[in-house]
Amino acid sequence: MANEHYFTASPSSDSRERQIHVTLADRPLTLTTAAGVFSPDGLDRGTRVLLGSVPPPAAEGALLDVGCGWGPIAITMALESPDAEVWGVDVNERVLGLARANAATAGTTNVTVALPDDVPADLRFRTIWSNPPIRVGKDELHQILLTWLPRLEVGGDAWLVVSKDLGGDSLQRWLGATLGEGFEVSRASTDKGFRVLRVRRTGE
Repeated sequence: MANEHYFTASPSSDSRERQIHVTLADRPLTLTTAAGVFSPDGLDRGTRVLLGSVPPPAAEGALLDVGCGWGPIAITMALESPDAEVWGVDVNERVLGLARANAATAGTTNVTVALPDDVPADLRFRTIWSNPPIRVGKDELHQILLTWLPRLEVGGDAWLVVSKDLGGDSLQRWLGATLGEGFEVSRASTDKGFRVLRVRRTGE
């Protein structure tokens, strides 16, 4: 149990669920978190920066939160775009249950929380928001991003928040070099030591 992380697929530690008070999409909510998940005491700084700096997600179509945790980003997308189909993906079984329960508590009916392999392979996304799991390691992180970013629709945008101290600038360079033609990678903003990166799909 001592070696468990928030990206452990099946945490064996005591869940110790707790209630937290957060404001998402200007709505005060009481949601549930637990031990063994990322940022169990509330919104972490990176997620706050992301939610405070991105433009509204697409109003319709499929939207995606990569590494959804207990659900704050996916729930925000769903509240802001009630006619969209929002997906939250994660590998931690504990957070999948929390995110589903929190989405219901928030009154959202347009959120699907799933393991990555359970997302339909042909689904393309108009907007991706993510506070990606940097601490899984560079190779795993790159694999995650190369799984989802190419599934943007043409004209769609992904917004990623990454700490400067944890490689935000090098990740921007790597994305630009690796995604290549058909994508534009830029730094949208900097706040509290975090980079918000924008990946726009411009062509096939």
